[in-house]
Amino acid sequence: MIIERAYAHIDADSREEEGWPWSVPCVRGLLADGIRFTAPVTFLVGENGSGKSTLVEALAEGFGLDSYGGSHDWRYASHRPKSALGERIRFDAASRGRRMLGSWAARKGFFLRAETALDTLHREGFAPHAVSHGEGFLAAFRGKFLQPGLYVMDEPEAALSFTSCLELLGHMNELVKNGGQVICATHSPLLTALPGAEIVEVGEHGMRRVGWGELELVDHWRRYLADPQSYLRHVLD
Repeated sequence: MIIERAYAHIDADSREEEGWPWSVPCVRGLLADGIRFTAPVTFLVGENGSGKSTLVEALAEGFGLDSYGGSHDWRYASHRPKSALGERIRFDAASRGRRMLGSWAARKGFFLRAETALDTLHREGFAPHAVSHGEGFLAAFRGKFLQPGLYVMDEPEAALSFTSCLELLGHMNELVKNGGQVICATHSPLLTALPGAEIVEVGEHGMRRVGWGELELVDHWRRYLADPQSYLRHVLD
């Protein structure tokens, strides 16, 4: 493990707490209790707008990764300012993590976000224009997800087929064997099935740890695949 706990705070008398992102339930949970990481792979799962992408972006920023995306080799290369939450993120770290946080040269990691991935991969030297979007993702996993470090991902399944998602799981498994740590926001029941991974469900309740079989997205996919018409009849009038 590299990061064992993340937390943030704002002044008790600050009016910032009334606005975004402080009003988002999962962020309020982060302010109140922090979030502990007890497994090398942690998945954040929730509906659109639940705040999971806000969380992973802030965690990446707190570790010193560019919010636009990319590896530790690129420090704020996009000239994009840190988010209000990212500026306030702090970590409790294991011994390896403390060394990384204490020295930029020792810090390793990557932030992969779906909406900026093409530009990021080009900047990293993977020439995504020469391959499909999904192949560009896989090239990054093969070429950059190797060293011990913190690897943060925001919906990496967006560009991946079923079989490519399985390949990604293989890369995650090898990465953590080599001392890496993964924090991933996702909508994928395939990715969240990774053995030994911790799943945090994000929503109006804030954050809670759940088992794979307890996830709403797993239940919906099971129901949909068993009987698509039971869902489609509500949306195809």
